[in-house]
Amino acid sequence: MEKREDLKSILPLLPISFQSSSFFWPPPVIEALKSLSKGPHHSNVDSGEVLFITISDIRNSLNLPDFSIDASASHGFALFFDDELIGALLACALFCLFPTSDRGAKHLPMINFDHLFACLHDHYEEALENKLKCIVHYFGRICSSMPAGYVSFERKVLSVEYSPSCIPYPKERVWSQSNISLCHIETSISGLIEDQSREAIEVDFANMYLGGGALIRGCVQEEIRFMINPELIAGMLFLPCMADNEAIEIVGTERFSSYTGYASSFRFNGDYVDKKEIDVLGRRKTRIVAIDALCCPGKSQYRLEGLLREINKAFCGFMDQYKCHQYQQLFKDDQNVKAAGGKSIDNLLSLGHTSTSSQATEETLGNQLIRNHEGHNGQPLDNQHEIGVVTGNWGCGAFGGDPQLKAMLQWIAASQALRPYILYYTFGLEALQMLDQVTQWIVSHQWTVGELWKVLVEYSSQRSRGETRVGFFNWLVPSLSSQ
Repeated sequence: MEKREDLKSILPLLPISFQSSSFFWPPPVIEALKSLSKGPHHSNVDSGEVLFITISDIRNSLNLPDFSIDASASHGFALFFDDELIGALLACALFCLFPTSDRGAKHLPMINFDHLFACLHDHYEEALENKLKCIVHYFGRICSSMPAGYVSFERKVLSVEYSPSCIPYPKERVWSQSNISLCHIETSISGLIEDQSREAIEVDFANMYLGGGALIRGCVQEEIRFMINPELIAGMLFLPCMADNEAIEIVGTERFSSYTGYASSFRFNGDYVDKKEIDVLGRRKTRIVAIDALCCPGKSQYRLEGLLREINKAFCGFMDQYKCHQYQQLFKDDQNVKAAGGKSIDNLLSLGHTSTSSQATEETLGNQLIRNHEGHNGQPLDNQHEIGVVTGNWGCGAFGGDPQLKAMLQWIAASQALRPYILYYTFGLEALQMLDQVTQWIVSHQWTVGELWKVLVEYSSQRSRGETRVGFFNWLVPSLSSQ
C-alpha cells in the first residue's frame, strides 16, 4: 500500500513516521490519540478551537515538513465540532430507516453508545444529548423488532391558476364572501398535540425545509416531533423546500419515545408504545401536517398579503384531497360563491348581532357541497370527514407571530377546509388566556368564515396603520378585558 502514488501525495501531510519502508504512528501521536479517545474529561479537548490546537501541536512535535495548517481551518474545526457533529452522529444512526429486503433486524450492527454519551455529556447541551438518546432508543427498538406497515409522504399543493383537476389557490374574495359556518372549536391550556387520542391532523409547526433543525441544534416543536417519531426524518432526504402554496402530510409514523421539557429542558424519558390503530393501507392512524409560518413577520403579518399567505398556508395543510370537488365549486368566483349578506363591519361588531343566513330556508354552502359530492359519487364521503385539526401556537415562538391572530386564522382555515372541529392547545400562553371566551362570543353571534375574516382584516388594517395597539381579543370584545 505504501507504494501507491495517491497515498504518497498525502504522506507529507500525515503525522506518521517511516521505518523499513513502512509507516507507523509515532509514540507521541499514539499517546495523543489515546488521550482524545478517553473524552473531554481526560484530554480537555472540549471545543473545535482546542481540537485544532491539539492537532497542530501533534504535527509540530513531529517536525513535519512545511505543510502548515492554515489558520482559517480552525473555523472549520469549530463548525464541525461545535455545530455539526451532533447532526453527523444522528445521521449515522438513521441509516436503519432504509433496511434492505435481504437484511433482517437481527443483522443490524449493535453499537454501544454508552461511551459516546459519556464523551458528549459535558460538551453538548443536555437537550442535544437527549435528542441523540431518542434516536438510539429507536435504533434499539427496531433491532429487536422491525416495524411493519407503511409511512406515506404527500405534498399538498394549491394551484395558483385555476384548473378543473386542481384545488385552486383561494383569493381574498373567496375568504371574504365565504358563507361556511365556523367549525366547532375546543381549547386546552395543558396537554400536547402528539398526546391527543383522536384520529386528527396533528400540526407540525414546520420550517420551510421539512424537519428544520432536527439533525442539528433545534429542539422545539418540530424537532421534538422528529425525535420521538424518527421515521419523519426520512422525508428530509427527498422533500423540497415548501413554497407558499404547499404543505406536507405524513401518515403512518410510529412514536417510539417519551419525553419531558422543551427547548433547552428537553429530556428523553424512556420508551413509548404507540397504540394508534392501523388503517387499510397498513399505516398507523397518525396524520402529521407540516406547515411553515412567516418568519419574524413584524407588522407585515397584519397586511392583507401577510394574512392571505398565512391563511392559505394553513388551508393547504388542513384541506382534504377527497373533498376536491367541494373546494372547486366553493372557489369559483362570483358564480358559485355567495356573499355573506352584505353586512358592514360596524354591524358585525355590534353586540347582539347574528348571522342573517337562515338554515330553515337554505342549507349552508358547505353542507350543500357535501351533499352534491355524495350524490355525484353515489356513496358517502370517506371517513376523513370526521377528522379534525389539532394544533397550537403555530409560528408564535421563535418565528415571532401574533398568537391571537394565528389562532383565528387557523380556525377560519379549518372551517373553510370543512373540518368538523379544531382542538387548540394554548400551552398556557398568556396572550391566549381569553381564547375560550372570545371563541364562545363569536359562536354565540353565529358568524361565518367570511364574517370573521372581514373583521380580522379590519383589525389588522388598523394595527398595520398604527391606529390600535391592543390585541385582537380586547379590540373585538373590550368588555372581556375588564373581567
